[in-house]
Amino acid sequence: MKIDYDKIIELLVKENPKDFSALSRFKRKMAKTLKIHTLTNVELLKHYHKSSVKKSLKLELLLKKRPVRSLSGIVNVSVLTKPYACPGKCLYCPTQVNMPKSYLAGEPAAQRAQDLSFDPYKQTWQRLEVLEREGHNASKIDLRVIGGTWSYYPKKYRDWFVGQCFKACNDFKLDKKQTPGSNPNLAKEQKKNELAKYRIIGISIETRPDYITQKEIIHLRELGVTKVELGVQSIFDSVLNLNLREHKTEQTIKATQLLKDAGIKVSYQIMPNLYGSSLKKDLEMFDQLFSNPDYCPDYLKIYPLAVVKEAPLYQLYKEKKFKTYSIKQMRDLLIKIKTSLPYYVRVERVIRDIPSTYIQNPGAKVSNLRQLILEQMHKDGLKCNCIRCREIKERFDAKEKLYLFREDYNASNGKEIFLTFEDKERKHLHSLLRLRIPSQVIEHKKHFLPVLQDSAIIREVHTYGSQVPVGQKAKATQHKGLGKKLIKEAEKIVKKEFKLKNIAVISGIGVRDYYKKLGYKEKATYLTKTI
Repeated sequence: MKIDYDKIIELLVKENPKDFSALSRFKRKMAKTLKIHTLTNVELLKHYHKSSVKKSLKLELLLKKRPVRSLSGIVNVSVLTKPYACPGKCLYCPTQVNMPKSYLAGEPAAQRAQDLSFDPYKQTWQRLEVLEREGHNASKIDLRVIGGTWSYYPKKYRDWFVGQCFKACNDFKLDKKQTPGSNPNLAKEQKKNELAKYRIIGISIETRPDYITQKEIIHLRELGVTKVELGVQSIFDSVLNLNLREHKTEQTIKATQLLKDAGIKVSYQIMPNLYGSSLKKDLEMFDQLFSNPDYCPDYLKIYPLAVVKEAPLYQLYKEKKFKTYSIKQMRDLLIKIKTSLPYYVRVERVIRDIPSTYIQNPGAKVSNLRQLILEQMHKDGLKCNCIRCREIKERFDAKEKLYLFREDYNASNGKEIFLTFEDKERKHLHSLLRLRIPSQVIEHKKHFLPVLQDSAIIREVHTYGSQVPVGQKAKATQHKGLGKKLIKEAEKIVKKEFKLKNIAVISGIGVRDYYKKLGYKEKATYLTKTI
């Protein structure tokens, strides 16, 4: 029997289910009435997009699988590098055969990568395929390269790896067969991606603070990297030394400044409950992260210590030579941290995605720790001001009045200006911009990147809410001109307050065309403009 999907979609729109239960009832009703199989959300969404019915954002979100994946305005695609040697000997870090250092086969992204022989082209293609089939528009991709210490891999491999990711995005078409190339030309694939359907709008990599140098930053920019996740773990040298981290806090401070002065967004990976730390010390550490201008990361990943048998630390744990936190202690610590965070930081994670079967200590076994924290905070009338907790997500209301907020703070010997469009009470964040006056401008020094000499730099422009495809409009926050308004405000600040004539943008490859339309010109991996 041929299924009349057009008629079903018409009935679905007319029914207008309000929640998942109502949607399930509708699907059962259709199956019984039409004597067909129970339709899946993927089927319905596919034909909903093809139909000529009036589109509804709420209905589309209802049909999507895990809608949160695209509610930040982009989709994340994580690709794992091949197993390779690591310069570190950290006590807490697991080593597993056929896995990059610190990753375990049971982790979802690691398992996918292993199944695909760590091929970056196949990993990227598969993630795009899954996202599209689940109803997510994947035209704006935030590529996250994970696995080991990125800066320790051979340069040739790194160029090839990122080139394959770009090629996969350029080639991708749902239901089309993969056609990987053995050695894509990185520059050509980047150029092609500027106007491709599936654009990489940002790239992040993981590395150690002691591997960030001026030379490394130049290479990162050639690859198109816009964000770096630094494995900071702790800001106390005594704790780093005990855990055989082999880098100092001084190197974290230096790396942070180098990255920010190049316009690169900085994410810190921080590990509470490390061997040699304590609840008091951890709380002090998070206070220092945002009160000491040497740090002030833009993003934060909180990875509570997970003791696994594959790490050297397990033996010390087994011998009871140090004590790990209970679930309640960890939860209470994280609540104190979250309630003290500034508006400009985004907490990306509060626990690492390691299967609980690997974890030996109770305080890190709870996979839904973030949910438990937020529930407890809600009960206690507490709130977190971090970006992720304020993102507009699906709550878009065209009638909501927006206000321009500005926060200035000193960071890494430069000046940061954080601009946002939010509601009056700052509960719903719609759009943001990070503007930096580099330390070289403040201190009247020569910049290690000539393109940024005597220039301010826009380090990030992001509009949140349900993702809208490039070139399209919809009832959502994106493509309403908020980003352009923030850019104009940033240009005005740079010209009037700092008397600078030049401004640059660290643009993701897939966003270059957007800035070119605003009068910016491509120069040495940046987009620049004379104002």
